[in-house]
Order: sequence, then structure tokens, then C-alpha cells
Amino acid sequence: MNHQRVTLSQLGEFDEVVDVRTPLEFAEDHVPGAINAPVLSNEERVIVGTLYKQSPFDATRVGAALAARNIAKHLDTTFADRPRNWRPLIYCWRGGKRSGSMTAMFNMIGWRARQLEGGYKAYRGSVLEALDALPKQYRYIVLTGPTGSGKTRLLHALGQAGAQTLDLEALAAHRGSLLGALPSRAQPPQKAFDTSLVQQFHAFDAARPVFVEAESRRIGAITLPITLVEGLHGAPCVVVQVAQEERVALLLEEYGHLLAEREYFREQLLKLTPLHGRERIASWCQLLDEDRRAELSEALVTQHYDPAYTRSTRKHFAALERSPRFTFHPMSADPLDEARALLAQLEGVDLTATTAQP
Repeated sequence: MNHQRVTLSQLGEFDEVVDVRTPLEFAEDHVPGAINAPVLSNEERVIVGTLYKQSPFDATRVGAALAARNIAKHLDTTFADRPRNWRPLIYCWRGGKRSGSMTAMFNMIGWRARQLEGGYKAYRGSVLEALDALPKQYRYIVLTGPTGSGKTRLLHALGQAGAQTLDLEALAAHRGSLLGALPSRAQPPQKAFDTSLVQQFHAFDAARPVFVEAESRRIGAITLPITLVEGLHGAPCVVVQVAQEERVALLLEEYGHLLAEREYFREQLLKLTPLHGRERIASWCQLLDEDRRAELSEALVTQHYDPAYTRSTRKHFAALERSPRFTFHPMSADPLDEARALLAQLEGVDLTATTAQP
């Protein structure tokens, strides 16, 4: 049956990619564009795996019966309208029995189905290889500036103005700060983030620079590939400068929903006790209890975010003092006009002269 196996290099030859792993496995990560048609459900896979420890033969027999019923169900539903000349690529975890059983059944029907050699494990290996190689192929311009300086707004506006941008916080579903968790969605699994990042890199033009916000190695629970972090730390920067009153107003606008969730906010503040001490945290909690939002935002800006920014940027961006400055007005001007102004400011500027010298 080796003639029914293909490699990742042949991925584009198929009409559809079918992931037959469990819904939980699929949710963690999958080949982009694949659909999920589980041969075993989450619960069935646990049953078969537990039984396998006692009797591999019984586990295989039970697994085969479950797989046959599930494949039959998919044939009556998911794949009921596929044409005679349909050509699907099928994969499971390692290119084993789950994908093999569906591939065999589909070929018996008459479809030209093929099984991915190595399964998802092979695909995941290709993603890790890409994350090591791809970040080195691009030039970056890093937007630096303390929390509340509107770097994300500026980045989005740069994209609207035609610049090439990489929004790592959007991919990670986290703003990367003390209160960075997004209320609308949870962070993706690390593997899913990695896949999305590789897809983003493949969409870039290596001849053009990529604008990106300065980030630490971790964005919430997500870890950035070290090659990307090193690329950002060695890249030219633009220091985004914003008046303090606009920063406070921006924080109130972007994090106002969290200020209403006082218990959650309090929990986040208490986590900072080892860094700031009980007395300061108690004063912040009092501002929260008294709904003095502007004062709390200003305290966080001056006492937490700014010192943290100074420590981090001095450590990672040695050439920051030689970098061009851009005065941004996130609350009082059109971000698109501001982005165009920044692009105009950077025209003809040799940004490589601002990078750290070896």
C-alpha cells in the first residue's frame, strides 16, 4: 500500500485535506485548511488506549469496529456529496491505522485518496524547521514604546497604509502586558500559534521590511521562536512617543472593561506584590475599590509599566538611544494619517545605522 502514501511536498496536489484525529487533537493544531472527520472520538480514543495496555489484540479489534462505524457515518454525512473524481489527502498522528483505514475505504469506493507519510507528526516537524529558518529571511522595523503608547494601533494603521506588518499579539490573542488577556477569546495552543506564524511568514515579501511591535520571549502563555526574538533584538527600532495624558486615556479605553471586573483586576494586581511590595499594591487596590480609574491607570503607567519598559528595552535593544523618534497621537489624530507620516519620516533614512554594532 506504499503507493497510497505521499509526502508533505505533495500537499498542494489534493482537492481536500482530511484530519482523522480526535476533535481535541485537531483543536490543538492541524494542517491549515484541513477538515476534521474523526475516526475515533475523544472518548473512544481513551477507551482504546486504556484497553491496549491490557490487550493489544482486543484494543485493535474494538478500535477497528469503532473506526468502521465512524467512517460509515462520515460517508453518509460529511462526504456524501463528494464527486467521483475527488482526491483527498488523509492524515492522523503518525500516518498509521486511523488514516490508513479511511484511505483504504475511500480507495475501495473509487476516490483517489492518499495517506500523508508521517502524519501530523511530520507536519509538526516541518513547522519547527520553518520557525528556525523563516524569521532569518526578513528585515524588521521594531516599534518600541511603553505600554499605552498605542503601538498596536499604529501597527494596524501601518498595515492599512500598505506597509508589511506582523501582529504577534493578535496571533497570540494576548496584549502581552499585566492585563493582556483578551476577554473575547482564549489564547491558542502553542502548536496552533506556531502554525499561524509560519503561514504569516509565507505570506510576506522578503524584499520589504516587516513592521512589528517589540515583544519579550513570551506573550502570555505563548513562547516566540528564539530566531524571531533574536531578529527583533538586532533590528532597527522606531521609538513611539506619546504624551502621558493620552497614554492614560488609551489605557482607560482599552482596559476599561477589566476595571469593571474588580475581583479579576485585584487578582492580577496581587500577583505583582513580590515586585512592588504590599503597601503599593494595597494603594492600587484602594484606587480600584473606589473606582478611581484614571488615577489607577496613571499609577500603573508611572510606577509599573514605565520602569518595566526601561529595564526591558535597555537589556534587549542596545541601540535604542540612536533610533528615530516618532510622536504619535493615538487619541487625538487619525491613526492612518499618523502611519503615513511615519512612513514618510522613514523614507531615505538608513535605519541600519541605528542598529547595535557587533
